[in-house]
Amino acid sequence: MTTTPTVDIAAPVTGRMTEILTPEALTFLAELHMRFEPKRQERLAARRARQAQFDAGALPDFLPQTAHIRETDWTVAPIPADLLDRRVEITGPVDRKMIINALNSGAKVFMADFEDANSPTFANCIDGQINLKDRWAGALSYDDPATGKAYRLSDTPAVLKIRPRGWRLDERHAQVRGEPMSGALFDFGLYMFHCAKAAIAQGSGPYFYLPKLESHLEARLWNEVIAFTQDYLGMPQGAVKATVLIETLPAAFEMDEILYELRDHIAGLNCGRWDYIFSFIKTFAENPTFVTPDRSKMVMGDAFLRAYSLALIKTCHRRGAFAMGGMAAQIPVRNDAAANTAAFARVRADKEREAGDGHDGTWVAHPDLVPVAMEVFDRLMPTPNNLHRLRTEVQTRPLDLLKVHVGTRTEQGLRENIRVGIQYIEAWLRGRGAVPLYNLMEDAATAEISRTQVWQWIRHGATLEDGQVVTEGLVRMLIEEEMTPFSGGEFATARRLFTELAIAPTCADFLTVPAYEALN
Repeated sequence: MTTTPTVDIAAPVTGRMTEILTPEALTFLAELHMRFEPKRQERLAARRARQAQFDAGALPDFLPQTAHIRETDWTVAPIPADLLDRRVEITGPVDRKMIINALNSGAKVFMADFEDANSPTFANCIDGQINLKDRWAGALSYDDPATGKAYRLSDTPAVLKIRPRGWRLDERHAQVRGEPMSGALFDFGLYMFHCAKAAIAQGSGPYFYLPKLESHLEARLWNEVIAFTQDYLGMPQGAVKATVLIETLPAAFEMDEILYELRDHIAGLNCGRWDYIFSFIKTFAENPTFVTPDRSKMVMGDAFLRAYSLALIKTCHRRGAFAMGGMAAQIPVRNDAAANTAAFARVRADKEREAGDGHDGTWVAHPDLVPVAMEVFDRLMPTPNNLHRLRTEVQTRPLDLLKVHVGTRTEQGLRENIRVGIQYIEAWLRGRGAVPLYNLMEDAATAEISRTQVWQWIRHGATLEDGQVVTEGLVRMLIEEEMTPFSGGEFATARRLFTELAIAPTCADFLTVPAYEALN
């Protein structure tokens, strides 16, 4: 155990970890914890209280107390030059080879992900910080011992953005006065301490994606953290620029307010589509009116997903902020040319919808999809962005944001949730956060959708198209059948976690919280 006066690191500190976990960096982390941990806990308590209202039948609505923010004219602070064209962004975990490949992919931006695409072992989190520090030090390289291939950074890498963990997650290996640190403050703080000034010196800046916000008060907390950090590190106010993922249903009703709270430090909002589906199911877990169809039927062109996407574009552009589109999770199908062609066609159609609607850019999960998305946005967005497309004709009512997708519920969809959910959890428990499954690159959001939808169907006795009623017994039987081919590794633990969450009397807030306790 390595100890400073205020921070205990309850994990082995080996090799280059000492470059990150310096006494000065840990002192800064302790300052963040002591100043902001009480407010984080207040905001998490407010989440629970609001969820209790939803469980009792309340519906989300626009806040009457912030109507003046929605109704008055104001804009966010100017956006840095290297963030004015974000037409294609690639995302991925923070391991060294993937960072190099993503930065070299030809995308405009790379989001290095400490959140849903990262299994938060302590080694993964600190290795990620080492890799990002090396990027700004000009020392990011990798020689693959298995293949002998050398990976080096190109002369024109993508702009770098970091996604720290969300407010809900702890970093149990970093304790301040016996309390675990916030994973968000841990990730954000270490990157700011070691990399912010170097990024500015090289013509860029400390840029972030902020995940899983559920209210403008949570955005206010981030703004307070950012402002304090800039002062502490002797940086100008406004140096940090963040994009907030609108990936929870409550946040969709507070987009103006979130932009306003972060107006000096925000570059835009993003449609975090997969987590948004998860949040929709979780928010209405106890409400039978909102039972969802197969997740494959919930597509961006329809119902609540369509409404929130258009509302996000209109809201952002009115305020001078970017409206980023969602993830294309497809990966190349190397052994099936027809399947590969079909997958790329789906990506192209999805990106044509986004660019046509007025999004300023989009996400992909694999370097091979960068040119596909780039061609679409080059063709349909000849300007650096779509800020001039105000979409004033879009009118979004609360009911539009609550419209359930139409579609069937099938045994195949139920089996897919089980199969994908358990396989993802198993890989996550082995330290892998981005997992290729059935020609898609999956992260924690898919596992969250899978287990909450199974829970929802059991809770409300959903009827499948063949007449079967979804019960605990049926789900247990299908888990047994689907998991027969899988053994070893962490499958026993993954299966237990998925089953417990699927049949629990209440819908758990997050899979990754109990799973973190099982993570080595």
